[in-house]
Amino acid sequence: MRVLFVGDIVGAPGRLVVRDRLADVVSQRQIDLVIANGENSASGFGITPRLADELLKDGIDVLTGGNHSWDRKEILEYLPHEPRLLRPANFPEGNPGSGLYVGTAKNGVKYAVLNLQGRVFMTQIDDPFRKADSELEKLPADVAFVLVDMHAETTSEKVAMGWYLDGRVTVMVGTHTHVATADEHVLPQGTAYITDVGMTGPHGGVIGMDKEGIVRKFLNGLPARFDVASGDVQMNCVLVETDDDGPRNAAGRLRARSIERLRFCID
Repeated sequence: MRVLFVGDIVGAPGRLVVRDRLADVVSQRQIDLVIANGENSASGFGITPRLADELLKDGIDVLTGGNHSWDRKEILEYLPHEPRLLRPANFPEGNPGSGLYVGTAKNGVKYAVLNLQGRVFMTQIDDPFRKADSELEKLPADVAFVLVDMHAETTSEKVAMGWYLDGRVTVMVGTHTHVATADEHVLPQGTAYITDVGMTGPHGGVIGMDKEGIVRKFLNGLPARFDVASGDVQMNCVLVETDDDGPRNAAGRLRARSIERLRFCID
């Protein structure tokens, strides 16, 4: 099984590179399942129903979220009606939407995607570690592949979650910082891991936003409007291949055989 995770999609440039490159990547690399973080797709802050529909039509099977999931108020009514758009599962009970999705990939394998959010230097929501436990317990026994998107600020919290989930999920990817890390590897119990997948969008600014406004804010400390940057548009992803013929992990799910960083560009 071959699964592609696309890093945080930022604004119109991020959506454009997805539309321009994703279909060819899926065809050439024989991808069975595509997952992407979409919480910055609306001008860098949040996602709208129209953009969620657009990205799902462009070939993404499941969209994950994070701290910007709630930025566009119109998404609150949409979330309960589109289960393929996730928000972090460890937000308090009663919020719209879900952080867990179960589906069937193109190759017939039943899979689950779990979205969590960290708490270090972020909103103090529910414990993502214990929430991971409770959400994984819900999964049917025939779910063979599980991917977790841990949307968090610090490397340490994401690394800790990777070790915590090793042997219970197939993949744990980190998102949120918009800078790809070079630590992709398969943990001892078969879980593919990377601290941050990186950003899908314009790298000609500061983590996707126009550099002039960001630099000015650092200089004067005053409130500033941030606009999406332009130039050097990239789609940063990881490709995970599972060991379909080998033994399952401790939870009875597929082990990862490999994880590879990929980067695709448009002019």
